[in-house]
Amino acid sequence: MAEKPESVLDALVSMDPRLEEYCDSVSVEGVIAQSARLQLKRGQNLWVSRGGLLAYTEGIDWQLRIPGNASKALGRMLAGEGLALTYVTAQRKGAEVLLSANKPGKLATWDLSRGPIICTRGSFVAAVGEVDIDVSVARSAGAAFFGGAGLFLQRLSGRGVAFVHGSGDFIERQLAPGETLMVSTGHLAVFSASVGYDIRGVGGCRKMLFGGEGMFMTELTGPGWVMLQSLKETPTRTRQPQ
Repeated sequence: MAEKPESVLDALVSMDPRLEEYCDSVSVEGVIAQSARLQLKRGQNLWVSRGGLLAYTEGIDWQLRIPGNASKALGRMLAGEGLALTYVTAQRKGAEVLLSANKPGKLATWDLSRGPIICTRGSFVAAVGEVDIDVSVARSAGAAFFGGAGLFLQRLSGRGVAFVHGSGDFIERQLAPGETLMVSTGHLAVFSASVGYDIRGVGGCRKMLFGGEGMFMTELTGPGWVMLQSLKETPTRTRQPQ
């Protein structure tokens, strides 16, 4: 397994060199609501989240596909990511796609050879390479119903590069074994699959009624890394390209 970089955030924010295996060029555009322009190699495929395909040039073919089996598809649908994903194929050299998360924030990449990741609702944008797009079930009923991310989360693994989105800016935390971090609902974006995910009550009636954080906080337990987003995630409606 590849050695982890000193800073996970650097690995995310900088476009990973491994992308050269799949793309002739990659660029990130914008400041407030970033988009990614990918010039794919001929014959290269790309999984894109629902509504994430902003534009494309001639030579790009796309269709709706369900990665994995029916049970995985149902889990993704319950996770709020849709039953099917957009499956893009570059029919010729130089064909381009423009990806967007359709909301303010930052785009980043993660090389999955460094380990699988768990994406909360709205943080997965696209994946290129031999990537397994699966679902991860919350380990407790409390986390499922009160943790803010729901019962099902998207789990990405395999050999390839994932594009993820954070509302606002990314904030990185590295957790030692057994170390916990309490996160306000909606501020969790992406975390390594080794991190435990649960909830904890804020305690006290005044905190629950007037603290502005609700009754529960998301509890994350190491070891592993956690990527927070500075803006609280709220559900949005997206459309598939026509």
